[in-house]
This record gives sequence, structure tokens and C-alpha cells, in this order.
Amino acid sequence: MPLAVCATPIGNLEDVTLRVLRELAEAELVLCEDTRHTGKLLGRHGIRARLLSYHEHNEAARIAGVLPRLKAGERIALVSDAGLPAVSDPGARLIAAAIEAGMPVTVLPGPSAVESALVASGLVGERYQFVGYLPRGERALRALWKELRAWPQVVVAFESPRRLPASLASLAEAHPARPVAVCRELTKRFEEVVRGSAAEVSKRYSEAPKGEITVVVGSAPAVEFEDGPALEAVAELVAAGVGRRRAAEIVSRLTGVARNRLYRTSL
Repeated sequence: MPLAVCATPIGNLEDVTLRVLRELAEAELVLCEDTRHTGKLLGRHGIRARLLSYHEHNEAARIAGVLPRLKAGERIALVSDAGLPAVSDPGARLIAAAIEAGMPVTVLPGPSAVESALVASGLVGERYQFVGYLPRGERALRALWKELRAWPQVVVAFESPRRLPASLASLAEAHPARPVAVCRELTKRFEEVVRGSAAEVSKRYSEAPKGEITVVVGSAPAVEFEDGPALEAVAELVAAGVGRRRAAEIVSRLTGVARNRLYRTSL
């Protein structure tokens, strides 16, 4: 039998597929991030199953015990507390180990906080990039915002409520006009989506909110991502001791970006 990787609700317990419910009911063992959390889901749908914890602190031990059972043909399902295992949740190591051992793996799709937030934000484009949880610390955040300057696609990230105000303030300092949506408690009773510029949304969340948070950062204005690499080149030349006007002139000749725009924007 294949390892069944099952998506579970991101909030509302009714957001689960019939296929996932059938798999959980028929599995001989359900590996779950938190047995109490998964127990509530199963209880809501009248399912009894044998549950075994599987989380970041016991992954190695669980993999050693589970692989032989998979090889013996036991029917095993893997879930996380919300969404799809291995996407910012435990599960990737077990899936990789099963594949390496030649065991089949099947994925039963379902709710996604990433795609739900992306659609709810109103910022959907042809492409988007999911970056997991936002980095901790101001320096790491500034490095990410600097990268964003050259990314034309929408960015989706998870963030803890406690760190949200500082992360939004950092984003607002780097890209005040960038469109942002903060999606809180998606699919739950107190679902909230706050949209606006980075500067506006940062003011809205001056204090830490409650609940699960997904942040969507809209694509950069065309001029921002077109000029991004050129502006970085100007900054590097200035740091190396070249005069700002001379640096702007050199980069302008190489990239075609207007010299005056490079000079003014780099100030």
C-alpha cells in the first residue's frame, strides 16, 4: 500500500474531501502532528482510527518504525494539523524516505492556506512564489525585501501573530507603496482580510493580532523590478568609491535605464 499523504482543513472542519475521510477511516495507522487536533477532526466526521504522533521532534524515530510497516503492506496515512503535510509542516523527511526505499506515495489534495490567501487578497497574477515563514530578525527581513525589488511575481508567506507588526513595519520601510493583504483565520468564524499598501497595512497592525496569519505581497510596479538590478549595481559602485553621478552614468550605458532616474532613485 502507498503512503497516503492527506490534506486536512486549515480551519473549518467541514473543508475536507470525501476521499480523505475514506482514507483516514480505512487506514490501519494515522500519523499526525497532534493526536488531539486530528482526533477532533475524526470525531467531527464519526471516524475511529489508530493515531500516532509524528512531529519535528520525533521524525527520525518514527521513520525508522514506519518504513518496515509500509514495506509489509500496512495501510498508513499521514496528516498535519492543517493543510498538506510537508508544506511548512512535518512530513517531508518521511515522504523522501519512503520514495528512496522504493515505496509508493500518493497525495490526497485539499485545502491550502497559500492558495486561499492568494485568491482572497485580490492580487492573483500569472505567477506567485511561496517563501514559507518570513525570516526572523530585521537583517534577514531587509535582505528579503531587497530581493523583492527584482521579483515581478506575487509573494505568499506565513507569519506568526507575534512577529507580524515588526515584519510589516520592516516591509513598509522598504516598499511603502507595495500592495499587501494580511489574511487572518482563513475559513474560520472570525476570518479577516486586510488589504492596502504596505504602509497602510502596517499601521493597521501596530499590535499583534490573534490567529493564523498568511501574508500576500503584491507584485512590484514595473519600474521597480526593471530598475532593481541596475540600482543595485549603482549602489555597489558607490560603495567601492565611485562617485554617484559617475556610477549612474556607467550603469545607464550598460543597462539602458535612464541615468537621471538611476541617480535620483539611488539617493
